[in-house]
Amino acid sequence: MKHDYPRQGLRIRSEPGVHPEVRRACLEFGQWLRKEFEFPIRVVIYLKNDYRIKSQVDKELVTGTFFGPFDKAEEPYIRIATGDYLELLEEIGQDDALATILGTFAHELGHYYQWIDDELDDEEAEEGAENNKEYMLDLYAQTRDHP
Repeated sequence: MKHDYPRQGLRIRSEPGVHPEVRRACLEFGQWLRKEFEFPIRVVIYLKNDYRIKSQVDKELVTGTFFGPFDKAEEPYIRIATGDYLELLEEIGQDDALATILGTFAHELGHYYQWIDDELDDEEAEEGAENNKEYMLDLYAQTRDHP
């Protein structure tokens, strides 16, 4: 069943204070995603400078959230906390720190695709989102230059 949604695509918005390297990596990942995947309903990714953000459902502090409105004529959005980047950088190095944040990005996009397919409330939603994360990051890693 084909729907005519008002807008399509993936957009990224970065609030002030997000580390420039995180912003750069997320924008680059977004460019790649647009070439590889379809976004039939526009989704906006908000990069937050917060250490953690509250999930809308259970109010727990998390690194990422997906909000999919009941009415698919409205646009969904994703929020990603990036405020722990410098801590991650010190603990695990730049590549792994950025991969951690991009992993949250990809995980939440998994929920976006579940929402598109009306499978978000499925018991396996978290597992599916994790599988999506692994799939996207593995594909993306193949495009990166490795010495």
